[in-house]
Amino acid sequence: MPFSRTCFRLVAPAFLVAALTAPTHAADPIVTQFSLPNGMQVVVIPDHRAPVVTQMIWYRVGAMDDPAGHSGLAHFFEHMMFRGTKQVPGEGFSLALSRNGGDTNAFTTEDYTAFYVQIARDRLRLAMSLEADRMQHLDLSDANVRTERDVVLEERRMRIDNNPQSLANEQVEAALYLSHPYGRPVIGWPEEVGRLGRREAQAFYERHYAPNNAILVIVGDVTPDDARRAAADTLARVPPRPLEQRIQYAEPPRLGETRLSIARPDAQVPLFSRTYRAPSYLTAKSGQAEALDLLAAMIGGDSNSMLYRRLVVEQKLATDVGASYDGDARDSGELTVYAVPRPGVSLEQAERAVDAVLAPFAAAPPSASDLARVKTQLVAGEVYKRDSQLSLATAYGQALVNGLTVADVQDWPRRINAATPQAVRDAAREFLVRREAVTLYLTPPHA
Repeated sequence: MPFSRTCFRLVAPAFLVAALTAPTHAADPIVTQFSLPNGMQVVVIPDHRAPVVTQMIWYRVGAMDDPAGHSGLAHFFEHMMFRGTKQVPGEGFSLALSRNGGDTNAFTTEDYTAFYVQIARDRLRLAMSLEADRMQHLDLSDANVRTERDVVLEERRMRIDNNPQSLANEQVEAALYLSHPYGRPVIGWPEEVGRLGRREAQAFYERHYAPNNAILVIVGDVTPDDARRAAADTLARVPPRPLEQRIQYAEPPRLGETRLSIARPDAQVPLFSRTYRAPSYLTAKSGQAEALDLLAAMIGGDSNSMLYRRLVVEQKLATDVGASYDGDARDSGELTVYAVPRPGVSLEQAERAVDAVLAPFAAAPPSASDLARVKTQLVAGEVYKRDSQLSLATAYGQALVNGLTVADVQDWPRRINAATPQAVRDAAREFLVRREAVTLYLTPPHA
């Protein structure tokens, strides 16, 4: 139940939810980095187990770059990139890939927009050619803009307006950030999305969709030389553009906790949640983000976590509990805890029970054995990613687009294993602070 701040297009291939198979190796992959003459960064990770490749293009633009009054523009433009060009009109981009056995989709977060293609290795040049075409010649006609704007508004109705938890989460995010655009929903406020037009789309395209604002990540049955040759005749020929400098925001400290009580007739069950502002991997001091990852996992990462054992198994106060740390951000991260109380248990009781679980983490270091178990789980999960081309490309692309490095990605297991019980306690003391949090009570009728 932890909330996601990512928006996908309404196309979800089955492999996104398929279970990963066991990893075949634990060594770091061989990563080659280089730049094209137009400024595009390229990352190549060979994986020769199957004759397929995953191509991802990461643009350094996300919802935080939406102009004032036009929230949702970055996500809207993710959709526009599938509207066609003069050379490949309409749905031609997706159709061309599909006819060649490929699959494609995209997603937008506050910090970036990413597009991916999975296709046979001998069709990589085709995928690059199609990307190069839409990076330069996108059809931003009034008709296309109106059509896709209506699609986004319908997506919002389906995913947000008809989902009381999603609506409540929007309110939490808006309350959590006093001045930072992270407080705006990635999909945008509906009134502002409805005002998006061709002029806004054209300006956004020209400012952000340039090769010198992008990172190309290729994972699969390919060598760095293969990638260079394919890019030379396609993406390397896209001219660079002047870029708009990204705004640096300074979020002021909060002076007190915010509490929201939302009653919704469409809510099925009551929900307690609390979301704390915390540093991200990019903004944290050394070791803090790793400690926060471990802290969230120990609090409520799975059925062995403290929240689950205490509230679900022992006290039987809740049917569902959890905690998560979202540290993959350019600016602030978040740590969230939640509980769904059993029938007859009030949200106040659930909140007190959650606080009783949190308090010991700030009072004393966790046991070495509990911490070792969680470290093993987190590192194993990272190893599993290496068996999926898409997950591997995402791990590196997400880090690089947010300002981290290949070394940061590859060194993460060591840093997790090096975290001490005292570091976890210190993270709890410093960041599980109510004045830096928004507490939510979501209640259904007659709760």
